Amino acid sequence: MLKAQGYENALFGKFHVGLQQNNPFGYAMISALGWDYYYGWLDETGDPSSIDTSAGLGDAYEGRYLCGFVPGRDQDPTYGADTGACYSADGQCSEMVAAGGIPPGRACRDSGGILDPAQACNTTMPANIQSGFSNLSAHYVSPLWINDENGQAIQVPLTDSRARTFRGIAPVDSAIDWIASRAKNQPWSATVSFSSAHTPVMQPPQALLSAESDAVSRLLCAAPEGATQEVLNQVSIDQRELTTLMIEALDAELSRLLVSIGAATLGDDQSLILNPDSNTMIVILGDNGTLGYSVKLPFDSDRAKGTAYQTGVWVPLIVAGPLVDSPDRTVANMVNVADLYQLFAEIAGIDNVQELVPRTLDAVPMLTYLTTPGADSQRAYNFTQVGNNQQAGGTINQPCSLGSSCSQIPVSKSVCHDNGGVWWGAEPDYADVPASGYTQCCEVNQYQYEREQTMFNLQPLSAEAVRNDFYKLVVNHFVGEPAPPADEYPTCDPVDSIEFYQVDETEHDPQIDREQDNLVNPATGLPDDPAQQAVFAELMDQLDLIMDSVQPCPPGPPEGYLASIDGNQDGVVDGVDLDNLNGFAAAGGSSWYDVNESGTTDATDHALVNDYLGIECPYE
Repeated sequence: MLKAQGYENALFGKFHVGLQQNNPFGYAMISALGWDYYYGWLDETGDPSSIDTSAGLGDAYEGRYLCGFVPGRDQDPTYGADTGACYSADGQCSEMVAAGGIPPGRACRDSGGILDPAQACNTTMPANIQSGFSNLSAHYVSPLWINDENGQAIQVPLTDSRARTFRGIAPVDSAIDWIASRAKNQPWSATVSFSSAHTPVMQPPQALLSAESDAVSRLLCAAPEGATQEVLNQVSIDQRELTTLMIEALDAELSRLLVSIGAATLGDDQSLILNPDSNTMIVILGDNGTLGYSVKLPFDSDRAKGTAYQTGVWVPLIVAGPLVDSPDRTVANMVNVADLYQLFAEIAGIDNVQELVPRTLDAVPMLTYLTTPGADSQRAYNFTQVGNNQQAGGTINQPCSLGSSCSQIPVSKSVCHDNGGVWWGAEPDYADVPASGYTQCCEVNQYQYEREQTMFNLQPLSAEAVRNDFYKLVVNHFVGEPAPPADEYPTCDPVDSIEFYQVDETEHDPQIDREQDNLVNPATGLPDDPAQQAVFAELMDQLDLIMDSVQPCPPGPPEGYLASIDGNQDGVVDGVDLDNLNGFAAAGGSSWYDVNESGTTDATDHALVNDYLGIECPYE
């Protein structure tokens, strides 16, 4: 829609809507989706890679450097260093010493180099360091790709300084350059998508921080193998602090971006001041709630990212710019991230959004909140849904225990470890677990019970929630008892929980959906108050309507057929669907056309689509 209005559109940084290995367009998939330009990271899982704990020095050093750099000797007397030779990828070398509380290993890593600890520069780069430049490392060495204006996918080598720039900085650099290169009076839309803060957590460059450099350098990014409980507790505290530092660094880079493009200026106290002459609208939002160990009061660390509770789905949204009347105010009305679709269209002057889209939109107008202080709410209800990933072979994510909980949100063993978890899936962390691992967290609890060990609380496999202005209904779906009794053998039976909460998003003291505030009486399955019972029934009806609105095409599918055959959802099963399916089948993996949800788009899916050619699928 923006392109039809003459806009040029670019995306910078994280892309986590699809994975290139499952897509027929591969590394050019962002261009295929319509972006005019992309500059960012195409990680294997969509999340940053694991930290290179060898700090680029090779397999013999693996596991020594948990933050990806060589620490100072006072932090690690055995493997640390206060001097060293810092090699850059082009073969240049400079000898470094600890300075200002920053060990040379961190300073070298932050500049894109690899430190040879306690060594002098050599005329020939050591072989282990030369090969170390091919290692990914979370937020500092990234698989950088560019989709240019011609739709060509260009891989930036890991030896390029752009691929070795901190992820909080790299997308801002590119966005500033792209915006500056737009022709005068050319409308544009730039999405700058950060992956910092995100696990695995690391120290950002010191120039972006206000904290003392020595204290920052000493923080632990992960626990060493065989760590005592005391060290584990310290790591948890340090990871929480590192998350805060990563957010501070992001804040600094947002400031640099807005000042550089002329949308804002800096006050004497470094606060941002909107430029009254700018015609740029600015939208800043979070994509999900914070990971549990980093949650701050008054939010609930046990009901955070990955859940449908408020701590998991109530995120910041800031809108500023020339269309905002009476700025510096809070809008208390319900807004859903889907509404941004309508907002961007409204900003571009498109007032017939629904007419331009072949399906009913979930988005409702937002612009009225900005232009009309005190505008009535556009939403009677708000909805959110959390589900699990579909893995190859028709399975879902395998178990990962995190503290006292077991979750199936991490998509792989490495992601589990990056979040400080213990992996119970294929190639498990414990030798007495089957090599294929467990498929469900309830099986982990059976293992714990049989060994007389404390069982885990289970996180839901999926959940839905719907709310109005004052109450919220949450439905969680488990396999196994979410909080199993210690004296009973845990089963793997399906268990659903229906919870009901009063919510009040008062700015400094919100009332949210905490466990102890559930208004459902276990004996009756209803709230005790008659007025609340009426709201409970209303929200249940609304949830049923929303869940029933997702209809397969055609209705009444045969056995083994789960997803819509009209993969592109244009209202008809036709040759376009067959062509799309063939492309995804060639890519491998699951896709929109994995009709039977086996984890692979294949000949079975092709037969199903072929059988229903010509069927119309009206979407209401």
